[in-house]
Amino acid sequence: MAAFSGPDEAVLQEMLRELFENVKEKITGAPSLECAEEILLHLEETDDNFHNYEFVKYLRQHICNTLGSMIEEEMEKWISNQNQGEEPGYDTVVQHVTKRTQESKEYRDMIHSLKNIMMVVVGSLVNSFDEGDIRSQERQKKIQKEKNSSYCIDNCSDSDSSFNQSYKFCQGKLQLILDQLDPGQPKEVRYEALQTLCSAPPSDVLNCENWTTLCEKLTMSLSDPDPMFSDQILKFYAQTFTLSPLHMTKEIYTSLAKYLELYFLSRENNIPTLSTGIDINNPIVIHLLKKVRLLNEYQKEAPSFWIRHSEKYMEEIVESTLSLLSVTHDENLLVSQNILDPVYFLALIDTKAVWFKKWMHAYYSRTVVLRLLEKKYKSLVSTAVQQCVQYFELCETMKADGILDHSKHCRNKQKTFYYSGPELQYIYFIHSLCLLGRLLIYTQGRKLFPIKLKNRNESLSLTDLLVLFIQLIYYSPSCPKTLSENYSPASMVTEVLRILCDQKECAVECLYNSTVIEALLQPIHNLMKGSKTVPSCSETALIHVADILARIASAEEGLILLLYRENISSLKEKSPTGVHIIAQFSKKLLDEDICIFSGSEMLPAVKEAFISVCRQIYGTCEGLQVLIPYSLHESIAKAWRKTSLLSESIPTPVEGSDSVSSVSQESQNMMTWGENLLDDLLNFAATPKGLLLLQRTGAISECVTFMFNRYAKNLQGYCWDLVPALLYHSWLDKIRRHKKFGCGVLVTQVASTAPGAAALQSSGFINALITELWTTLECGRDDVRITHPKSTPVDPIDRSCQKSFLALLNLLSYPAIYELVSNQDLPNKEDYSFREVPTCIIDIIDRLIILNSEAKIRSLFNYEQSHIFGLRLLSVLCCNLDTLLLLEAQYQVSEMLLHAQEENTLEASENQRDFIIDALSVERNHVLVRTNIVGGPMERILPPRTLEKGNNPYPWPMFSSYPLPNCYLSEVTKHAHADIKDSDIGKLLLRFKMSDKQIEWIENCRRQFCKTMKTKPDIISGGALVELLEKFVFHLSESPSECYFPFVEYAAPDANVKNESLSSVQQLGIKMTVRYGKFLNLLKDGAESDLTWVLKHCEKFLKQQQAPVKSSLLCLQGSYAGHDWFVSSLFMIMLGDKEKTFRFLQQFSRLLTSAFLWLPRLHISRYLPVGTVQSGIHPVYFCSTHYIEMLLKAEVPLVFSAFHMSGFAPSQICLQWITQCFWNYLDWLEICHYIATCVFLGPDYQVYICIALFKHLQQDILRHTQTQDLQVFLKEEPLRGFRVSDYFEFMELLEQNYRPMLLRDMRNIRVQSI
Repeated sequence: MAAFSGPDEAVLQEMLRELFENVKEKITGAPSLECAEEILLHLEETDDNFHNYEFVKYLRQHICNTLGSMIEEEMEKWISNQNQGEEPGYDTVVQHVTKRTQESKEYRDMIHSLKNIMMVVVGSLVNSFDEGDIRSQERQKKIQKEKNSSYCIDNCSDSDSSFNQSYKFCQGKLQLILDQLDPGQPKEVRYEALQTLCSAPPSDVLNCENWTTLCEKLTMSLSDPDPMFSDQILKFYAQTFTLSPLHMTKEIYTSLAKYLELYFLSRENNIPTLSTGIDINNPIVIHLLKKVRLLNEYQKEAPSFWIRHSEKYMEEIVESTLSLLSVTHDENLLVSQNILDPVYFLALIDTKAVWFKKWMHAYYSRTVVLRLLEKKYKSLVSTAVQQCVQYFELCETMKADGILDHSKHCRNKQKTFYYSGPELQYIYFIHSLCLLGRLLIYTQGRKLFPIKLKNRNESLSLTDLLVLFIQLIYYSPSCPKTLSENYSPASMVTEVLRILCDQKECAVECLYNSTVIEALLQPIHNLMKGSKTVPSCSETALIHVADILARIASAEEGLILLLYRENISSLKEKSPTGVHIIAQFSKKLLDEDICIFSGSEMLPAVKEAFISVCRQIYGTCEGLQVLIPYSLHESIAKAWRKTSLLSESIPTPVEGSDSVSSVSQESQNMMTWGENLLDDLLNFAATPKGLLLLQRTGAISECVTFMFNRYAKNLQGYCWDLVPALLYHSWLDKIRRHKKFGCGVLVTQVASTAPGAAALQSSGFINALITELWTTLECGRDDVRITHPKSTPVDPIDRSCQKSFLALLNLLSYPAIYELVSNQDLPNKEDYSFREVPTCIIDIIDRLIILNSEAKIRSLFNYEQSHIFGLRLLSVLCCNLDTLLLLEAQYQVSEMLLHAQEENTLEASENQRDFIIDALSVERNHVLVRTNIVGGPMERILPPRTLEKGNNPYPWPMFSSYPLPNCYLSEVTKHAHADIKDSDIGKLLLRFKMSDKQIEWIENCRRQFCKTMKTKPDIISGGALVELLEKFVFHLSESPSECYFPFVEYAAPDANVKNESLSSVQQLGIKMTVRYGKFLNLLKDGAESDLTWVLKHCEKFLKQQQAPVKSSLLCLQGSYAGHDWFVSSLFMIMLGDKEKTFRFLQQFSRLLTSAFLWLPRLHISRYLPVGTVQSGIHPVYFCSTHYIEMLLKAEVPLVFSAFHMSGFAPSQICLQWITQCFWNYLDWLEICHYIATCVFLGPDYQVYICIALFKHLQQDILRHTQTQDLQVFLKEEPLRGFRVSDYFEFMELLEQNYRPMLLRDMRNIRVQSI
């Protein structure tokens, strides 16, 4: 824009003309220049066509051309300086770039240039306007002057106002108008005086000394029977409200309110009564409604500006209003003859009490309103409550046929704009309902209750009012006047209750009590019982009630009330809790076991409404426990299959047929209902046990496919936010990324199981996730205009890939890895095309992790960044030891890493090669150490991933062959065996032998174990632990009450077992175990063959108790898919004694605890129901981790919330910990204590220990939730500082509160219905 030519100026002038033509009405309606400027400054917010104006497009393009590149650079700089997180916070980025842009020289130059250009253009426009309009202005001025001269007297000064339309008033002029307004003056004189008053600026009139007298005169004149005269006064009032400041409009408002108050109190005025109704064509009614409407318009506008003025002004306005609305007439008259009060007319104008809603919105005005209601005008609240009570009584007493006839009669009179008495009562009721609903939101408003009502002995409490509202939903008929559904009683009450539900404090005080819940559910309970006292529960009423129940169930306090608190029923028998009534009714609806609704078009809507309530309940662990007996998952699945069959049977519409629209609508309704049912089923997957129920329905694949399709459709939902000054239009798109895979916890739960992983694969979810990852990692976004090269990522995983990285971690649990990767070879192609995009997990391993060929390296655009991504992914995946063994067995991952390290060297001398230290070699070194050394936080040392400052940036030795350097092995003293001769445990073992005191010995041993764990936990190790475990388990296995599984005879010769072969995963696990045991000085030479012997016998022993099933799941085809970490741990506890280890396992296998500590124990076991076995889901997942989530929510709620905010499920990480017996997470002594605690005290302690772990990690979890790497932290980091003994008292408290429930459910794993 350096050169600004004549044609450019002409174009800009045209653009400005277009802009001003479109906003002309808004500007000319502004009362002052400042207001006009405000309108222009906020034009973007008020004008939908703002971005379509050519002048706005010109400005945007000019800004982009001038500042676009600089904004891009600033954004990239800011992002590159961030160390953690998925993406920069919107507000932070905007503030930073805005500040830097406004401080830049380019910005100042652009503003200066634009100012100069616009000054030239605007100057030309002003000149052209002056030349073209000056004659017209002169003519208007002349006409106005002639008009004003007829009213002037000698002592008036002529001076034009800012609009050249009036003159400054003087005292003489105002006094003349006062005289002319006297009722004794002729009609023409009075009318002329009013016209003069209306033509003058209101501010000039109000500033005169005689204003008070004039105000009184105008108020008196409002009663003038001449409609033209009254309208002129209202016109003057309207102008005053619009153009004058608050302290002036306040006087007008209060005078108008006072006039109306006196008008209604006067017996001389012809005010309509309830019996006559209101005829809108009546001139008297028209004038009265105009005055009330003007008052109401000001009521709704005043809150927007009265905060800028003294509270006194606002208080006068509020008090004058409440005083007017409190006016009542003689109540001794019959109801049908009652004179209408002011509130009836206000309700007719503002049915939903919008004025009161606005007055209660801000604390500034709300305080005054509530104070006045409490001290002086409580009768207004009482009258509103009374109106609701009367309407309810009317609904109860009036018969259905009477209502219909009456409604028909009203509709016939609508053409004459007539409102009958009942219609006026109804409108007043709606106004009262809205007023009370708004009042109940606030604490001080609720304190106005209880309310004393006329003709009633007892006061009406807050709870009574809520019960009344609920009864109105059930009992009220359809709206008596032909109004929209929004004005029906049920809809209005439901809207009020919705608002109350959304305010937590209000909901707790108003709704979360047994009386209110009973009022909601009692008609439903009676309906199921077939009681004759049931009100005519319409489908619409039931949908409204379900809406309220769903909102109550969505809050923690409301859910607890529905689940556990019994209703206070007036019936003699005990009424079941709310959740049971809801579940029973929902099941009857699904099974179509309620004949009253059969054939109803709204039946699917009623079903969906109540299933939605159940969904809020069974989406939580505690809620699902209560709903399990009702088998809702089976009923929903049955309804879905029935709907699918019906939708398939609908005939294809024939073009040109009359039935096309009806068939199409029927098909659409069926499709919608089917999708709703799938969504309801999908929500069972929110909890571990719910996922098992979903798998049993056989619909998990369809549900996961539906979930993926739904989120794929949401990609179209892109919204542009308007940004001030149009500066950042070009780069906001870059920081707004649609969260494609926002299913979070739901996907994590599904992916934690084998059938869930298979469903995700078949649905296309994994394919889409990997495609999205590859696009971000290798290709970049196609829709981003590249003006500068992307900056080199500072973080090992670029923030743009962080979300995909976390999504992969959520997805790739060991059950998922095994289903997706097991027995599959890598492609290892000779050539990879640049357009070849990975579509599965095998491709990701092949292209990003195992880069063992030049073809793979050349196929990557960002080799280093992409390979580091793969290595980081490998590092986290290998924290699951089963995943590590599987990848090692199939793809020799360690060998590949060692070979890559060897190639990454330089020849330093003839016999020495130095490693090149770069990001990849440092990452590989970390992964190699992590995957080859086993141990807890004090037992192994992992090299850092970062370089240090100084001459030696990476002091940790790299290696390209085994063994590892000793510096990675901890120097901590190996665990010494405790001497138990004089210990309490030793005395305990000597004191009790096999005798009649067996049960007493078991209990005493448990007490002694707890005491020792609290005081001297370190002595429970080594030989003492071995002897204690052996004797304790032996006694338990001999006690019938303690045995859960039957005795199994086993006598397999060693020769037969010797011929058996173990899987490659088991063989690698044996080597890892022996390596760890030797490091701890627990195992000796020959331990590898002994452990092999134990594992082979265990596999043979467990096969006798298995019942093979036919399944497409790989994990159910053959032996247990992973390594037996419990047997390996026990082998180390027994110090490598194979006979002692196997004997212990045989005895231990009879106990319930074995089902949860020894995972292969129940692999395709005949002791489990067939449905459970076929699901491929282990009891540790659907039982232990289910209760871990349930207790976590109750005991450590902040951690539970952190998991959900991170989109991660506690069940997945707990399953990983438990499966590998906390190897690599806890030190060996704590692993021993974990196993011993569960053996001695019961399997429920497995749950308590996990809760204690989360309590221990609470601060770390909250911190990593903020940095958005919670999954990485929990999977990679050991559990530092945690000791089982430190949390024993906490776990004992958990046992007191939860043991009966947990043990009952754990014992029920053999039951089909859980």
